[in-house]
Amino acid sequence: MKKSKFASLFLASSLLVGILAGCGAGEEGSSSKGGDEIKIGVNLELSGPVASYGSSQNDGFNLAVEEINAAGGIDGKQVKLVTVDNKSDAAESTNAAIKLTSQDNVAAIIGPATSGNSVAQVQIANDSKTPMITPSGTSPNVTVADNGSVNEFAFRTSFIDPFQGTVAANFAANELKVKTAAVYADNASDYAKGLAASFIKDFEAAGGTIVQQESYVAKDTDFRSTLTRIKGANPEFIFIPGYYEEVGLIVKQARELGITVPLMGADGWDSPTIVDLAGAEALNNTFIINHYSAEDPDGKAKEFADKFNEKFGKAPNSFNALGYDTVYLLKDAIERAGSTDGTKIKEALEATDDLDLVTGLYSVDEQHHPVKSATILEFVDGKQVFNTKVNP
Repeated sequence: MKKSKFASLFLASSLLVGILAGCGAGEEGSSSKGGDEIKIGVNLELSGPVASYGSSQNDGFNLAVEEINAAGGIDGKQVKLVTVDNKSDAAESTNAAIKLTSQDNVAAIIGPATSGNSVAQVQIANDSKTPMITPSGTSPNVTVADNGSVNEFAFRTSFIDPFQGTVAANFAANELKVKTAAVYADNASDYAKGLAASFIKDFEAAGGTIVQQESYVAKDTDFRSTLTRIKGANPEFIFIPGYYEEVGLIVKQARELGITVPLMGADGWDSPTIVDLAGAEALNNTFIINHYSAEDPDGKAKEFADKFNEKFGKAPNSFNALGYDTVYLLKDAIERAGSTDGTKIKEALEATDDLDLVTGLYSVDEQHHPVKSATILEFVDGKQVFNTKVNP
């Protein structure tokens, strides 16, 4: 979408929400927030290119709400999810936020899964004073605007991109003991560019050398020419920040070209589809930074994995866990706020400190960034195996 159209959409959205907010849509005791239920909006990628993320988080949302309601709800009120599919599209995400705040009058919004779609609803959240929590929008600009100001009503459950880049750089330098690396990133993705910049900065600070930088564009399917150039630079390690659709093909084609060095990415790799695209054997000797592992020795993680497997018949991935944690993060904030008023929930979220969640202890800093650990997983014959945990 062109920038001018996007700006116009935001302006129209702001005016609409402002008018509705003036009519008392967010007041405590309104029909949709009073009574016996609390409405929580769900703005997710349930179709489109990254539907795997949204669908996984939706399973986590529903498991958490089922448990909460069975235990008596939040402050005695049952939780009702109001779900809108943003179709993996930023404009649709904005429209979904408008609907959830102005028509459905939800107490808060959970989702979207991606950074771009999360940014697309931030203005709506701020204007309507409706707290939003993205489970996995890792770009810093979800919660911090370009001018450095904090987006007052925006929060996230996941750690941020710069932290992932730092973790990858330190793992390559200190654990794998490599001295040279190549970076292959999607040049149209803020997510990939942010991770790449952070990795390069910290890898070089650790004494490493970047011997090659290459880029691709989302929806590309043939990566052989750039991979051949990377191979020619003879790196000991390749960092590939990106999403699973392209990464799966990149890994497959890299191995076919005889590239055997360790490959590493971040949470964008986390989808069962990557195994189908790359092949289990090709994924051997690859690593992923993630938010959770069912093999984490922490007891809370194992307990969640057992409950998820009982309900869905499969082991949970990190998006399942982040979705589950997001609901419990919001539940904790509403209970501490003693209210479904958006401003009071926002203030409670800001005060969150060492909340014990499945993905680890969770606190919020002054920029609404989580302070929490990262997990490093290794692909072994198509399965993600717990490698280590990195504290902030």
